[in-house]
Amino acid sequence: MNEPNKNHTNNKLAWGITGAGDKLEESVKVMKELKEKGYLIDVFLSKEAATVLKMYKLCDEIKTFESVKKEKGPNSPFVVGPLQTGEYKALIVTPATANTVAKIVYGIADTLITNAVSQTSKSETPIYIYPVDNEPGTIETSAPNGRKFKLKMRKTDLENTNKLKEIENIHVLKNPDSLADIF
Repeated sequence: MNEPNKNHTNNKLAWGITGAGDKLEESVKVMKELKEKGYLIDVFLSKEAATVLKMYKLCDEIKTFESVKKEKGPNSPFVVGPLQTGEYKALIVTPATANTVAKIVYGIADTLITNAVSQTSKSETPIYIYPVDNEPGTIETSAPNGRKFKLKMRKTDLENTNKLKEIENIHVLKNPDSLADIF
């Protein structure tokens, strides 16, 4: 894993959320903790993230951050320029779906989040991603109604997570809580 750039002194974070439900509540909890530490968080939602946040009844909590912008296209709202020029300390994507990870790994930048990662990886702004499919085996997760269920990780998704670890300027997180050790 590449070492994060320590030259950034600002306290602004760009936070991308995709349509994953696994670790979504934990991700929002970490966002709130970082806000309490003084970080300003601009939230960027994929089209599916807005739907999943409603299902998990987290919309009101998300609205407490500096700004919340929903994807209109791969470059709208415009976040790439500010990310590339250092206006943000980092780009964080958590949780990241297997679909988002696969697109990043194969250079497909056709969504707001995948385009932001693609273009930011060319700059000095560090990128932190929590892919929901990151450990072999079966995980227990929760449905929006709180019901617990199990999911088995697919080999192809795990391979993509391993490929993600090799991409320049991307730091793969084991869980959203590990951000507390970074910021």
